[in-house]
Amino acid sequence: MSIKNITNQQTPTKVPIGAFTLENGDTLTDVELAYERFGPEGAPVILICHALTGNQYAVGSKESPGWWKGLIGDDCPIDTTSFQVITFNVLGGCHGSTGPASLDPSKKTPYRQNFPKVSIRDMVHAQHKALDVLGIKEVHAVIGGSLGGMQTLEWGLLYPFFMKQLYVLAATPYLSDYGIAFNHIGARAIEDDPAFNGGFYEDNAQLQGFEIARMAGMVTYRSGTLFQKRFDRHQKDSLYDIQSYMDYQGEKIKERFDANSYLYLLEAMNHHDISRDRGSLQEAAKQFKAKLYTISFQHDLLYPRELIETFSDHVPGSEHHHVLTDYGHDGFLVEFNQWGSWMQEKINEGAVNHHDN
Repeated sequence: MSIKNITNQQTPTKVPIGAFTLENGDTLTDVELAYERFGPEGAPVILICHALTGNQYAVGSKESPGWWKGLIGDDCPIDTTSFQVITFNVLGGCHGSTGPASLDPSKKTPYRQNFPKVSIRDMVHAQHKALDVLGIKEVHAVIGGSLGGMQTLEWGLLYPFFMKQLYVLAATPYLSDYGIAFNHIGARAIEDDPAFNGGFYEDNAQLQGFEIARMAGMVTYRSGTLFQKRFDRHQKDSLYDIQSYMDYQGEKIKERFDANSYLYLLEAMNHHDISRDRGSLQEAAKQFKAKLYTISFQHDLLYPRELIETFSDHVPGSEHHHVLTDYGHDGFLVEFNQWGSWMQEKINEGAVNHHDN
């Protein structure tokens, strides 16, 4: 299987965490997590958790800016002159961390669909182990959007005293039936592609079903209002601009992401529910010890304001912020000028208060 170009242009920095036992009882040997780390050594740590097709390059480089460049950096809302920021590629990912495209040590061939199923909680436990290896025993805050927000919620419940603050952007305490439905469409498009071959495909580039899965996802990530403003039924030759845009997104995903990893992460998202084994949702909400901040985005079809804000109200001392945007769900990746200052104020305020204590 070819996964060239997927693992970014730079060689990923990795931390080995040894053998790792998953929630389902399966054990992976020689696990490693790829990560990015910025900021002064010894400064308070902020852990960033990435979304579905994200990676560890939240900051990136001048030549290849990261997906949260502008939110994180020198003199940015998450200021890397005051904090050190760490982002891991999730367990099951395809940008350097152990996942379906990794070599199975026992067989010397890629795991592919023989990779065991992973959960959001597995991802968090693996990152906690990696931080321990790096000598980090606590963090100032954990921040994440979408799949990253799911991880952030689990961080607050699995390791309640590990951080002072939690920032959950565009994520809910469980994935809705609406979200599961779209994930199912994407998964079926990939799995029913003859070239998929049960996950043992020759080349990611052959998977037209992966293109369709990405297109279906893009419809939910942006709003109809944004599409109308941006494309306005304009067409060139026989294609509308929106059709060309969808085709472009479908092609692009195959160059930077592995289809098997995509399926594994979709499945992990489907099963996301913080109330699992913790009683009711309200009972789980009361178990947070860190200060919880939630952010919702207008037109977010997958993670609506009503569900995020209602949940936030159940968490003692939490604060919610709603962002007016045409971007919908993808609002957490753009327009930092609209909500970054709110986050910056809370992060800095928390750091000052902690220092005073």
